[in-house]
Amino acid sequence: MFRLFTAAAVAICLALPLAAAEVAPLGDDGLHKPDWLRETFKDMREDLAEANAEGKRLMIIFEQRGCIYCTKMYEEVFPVPEIDALIRDSYFVVQMNLFGDVEVTDFDGETLPEKDMALKWGVMFTPTLIFLPEDVPDGATANSAAVAMMPGAFGKGTTAALLTWVRDHGYANGENFQKYVAEHVTAQQQN
Repeated sequence: MFRLFTAAAVAICLALPLAAAEVAPLGDDGLHKPDWLRETFKDMREDLAEANAEGKRLMIIFEQRGCIYCTKMYEEVFPVPEIDALIRDSYFVVQMNLFGDVEVTDFDGETLPEKDMALKWGVMFTPTLIFLPEDVPDGATANSAAVAMMPGAFGKGTTAALLTWVRDHGYANGENFQKYVAEHVTAQQQN
């Protein structure tokens, strides 16, 4: 009996680090660092060109140290295989720190620290996901050109629907995202 209990305890202890390994580690800045994030110079024009060259959509994610909602996304939403695949296959993701000092160059050419760019773009919550079109008009800012902005943490279904809706250009034909989500969720429940 003792051997069975010991074997079970060892198996549980060995399994715990494996489950924890699925959550993206924290960087020195206190932000999550999944391997699908891109290290760039944070020049939005260059990042968009690189995303387009890879056939991906540019997504900016704002976070902050200690954000419980960011942690929720990294623990419960981003690791979902369907969502992880959508991000890896379709998105070029650039991370920004809501209170960071790294210089960011907007599409209009203005360069500001991350924290000031967040103010310029109207980012108030973390996480906030900003989705850009493949072509940003000259002089536009990221927030004015964005096809969608998702402030706050959302569940798996809404996040997967948003990633799919943006990837498939649902916004281009005037499709309302809330209607799309309702139809997407209903379709999943019927399957």
